[in-house]
Amino acid sequence: MADLLTIDEARALVLGAVTPLDAEELTIAAALGRVLAEDVAAAHDVPSFANSAMDGFAVRSGPAGRELAIVGESRAGTPADVPVGDGEAVRISTGAAMPDGADAILAVEDADDGGTTVTPRIDLPAGHHVRAPGEDLRGGEVVLRAGTVLGAAELGLAVEAGRAALRCARRPRVAVLATGDELVAPGEPLRHGQLHNSNAVTLAALAVRAGAELAGATEVRDDAEATRAAIERALDGTDVLLLTGGVSVGPHDHVKPALAALGVDEVFWRVALRPGKPLWFGRRGAQLVFGLPGNPVSAMVCFMLFARPALAAMQGAPAPAPRARAVLGAPVARQRGRDEAVRVRLDDGRALPTGQQGSHQLHSMLGADALAIVPRGDGEAPAGTEVEIERI
Repeated sequence: MADLLTIDEARALVLGAVTPLDAEELTIAAALGRVLAEDVAAAHDVPSFANSAMDGFAVRSGPAGRELAIVGESRAGTPADVPVGDGEAVRISTGAAMPDGADAILAVEDADDGGTTVTPRIDLPAGHHVRAPGEDLRGGEVVLRAGTVLGAAELGLAVEAGRAALRCARRPRVAVLATGDELVAPGEPLRHGQLHNSNAVTLAALAVRAGAELAGATEVRDDAEATRAAIERALDGTDVLLLTGGVSVGPHDHVKPALAALGVDEVFWRVALRPGKPLWFGRRGAQLVFGLPGNPVSAMVCFMLFARPALAAMQGAPAPAPRARAVLGAPVARQRGRDEAVRVRLDDGRALPTGQQGSHQLHSMLGADALAIVPRGDGEAPAGTEVEIERI
């Protein structure tokens, strides 16, 4: 099997074929989970004014024991209309603007409040419990970089920076097509020899989770003309086509001839990977086509290792980070000619296989945190062997 590509060689070819998608402007509310296509700089300091970090009194710094006359109030959104002089204090709410003349906050719990006067129980240095302008963000500072995946905190930061809309990469349009006479739609009665089409469901879910817009997920029977017609429809207007099944060399494997007839050029076929050896990858211009194996675990593993990084790169996300490492919590039989992606749970630095690892045993994905990449070789990798892990 010396002609088979390694996982990293195949991934490099996939990422080298990626064309970044164009950008679109979205409201903040619509940008959750999208990939930022521009740097975002703060339009102003945040906070833009000195304000109180505590409920209490705005005062001038000084020693404990002073009796201060309460001369006004500063509330959030309604600043005090009087300054603070010597011997004076202004009631203040958390987040309210500091009145002129005050440089410290006397917290409620550190004060003896007499109603019209207040006495500090502690010495108050300048700046005590005061939030300075620009303490969170500085005006003009880049606070979010292009390529950032926008979560809740990132969206909140963009709002603080003064933005109501953001330029984000367009979501890649992905179609999923499963091939095979044995496949029937979910919930349909099964005849002898038939299987429910779980691959279309799992691959569609993985694609959406990776940021894609799903153009469709269906199945086609093992017929040359039907396969070609279904692939032609699936390629229309999509950025990525995920095919599963039919990429081998049997008399009923019609996918590769159909792709060739439709102008999709093969980039590679087969990877030194278990499960997932028969992975096929090609392109037609900027369109990417993944011919994934038909076994359900093989299809999911190949998606995670190859299609998911491609979808991220199309949206401008950074290249995959180097894999983390863990130690096997149980022995794993090595494969002589292929690296194996073992489904594992991570527990305090240990990678624990999730059970039987057959490529048809979809339950092995349940509870899995990562794929442990066990290098090819003879014998077994004993418990305690350090391996690379690819998080799921």
